[in-house]
Amino acid sequence: MKQLQITSMKQFMNHLLVADTFEPFLLEEAVIGTACTYRIDGHVNQEFYSGDEDDKEKDIYEFRPWGQLKGLCFDLIKGRRTPLFFRFVLHLMPHKAAALLEKENCDVPPDQVKALVLNIRYDGAKATLTTGTALRTFHLSKMPDAIWDKALGRYLDGKGIAYEELD
Repeated sequence: MKQLQITSMKQFMNHLLVADTFEPFLLEEAVIGTACTYRIDGHVNQEFYSGDEDDKEKDIYEFRPWGQLKGLCFDLIKGRRTPLFFRFVLHLMPHKAAALLEKENCDVPPDQVKALVLNIRYDGAKATLTTGTALRTFHLSKMPDAIWDKALGRYLDGKGIAYEELD
């Protein structure tokens, strides 16, 4: 687990809510505090889909892609006033997580890693990103955590997102 503090909020918010920077992620949950608190559960409601073969969204992921919900989040956040807080729980898309772990020769099989998680928290003044790894069963290895921590740092650096590591 690694914590990173964003050093340029304006730049980061553009990456988060406007650019396609976080398109490789799924949204598990969003909580946004403005005039009231909005909660978005990113779980896909399978019952919503009719079962038609045209429903390509059905059964693809457990959560909705960030790209499909970021506009809604943007609409809730934008305005004259800064939000009081927000929290997003994102998961790297499963096929991308598996590819990353395989590429790095992880000692935990990719099918045992449920999710590579990115928590984004804004407290009204600063944003903090925290990595996490959800495993399907207990493993002593910390290799998936280390791989995810390094990969996220490289990804943010590649996108030009300014941050500093917290202890």
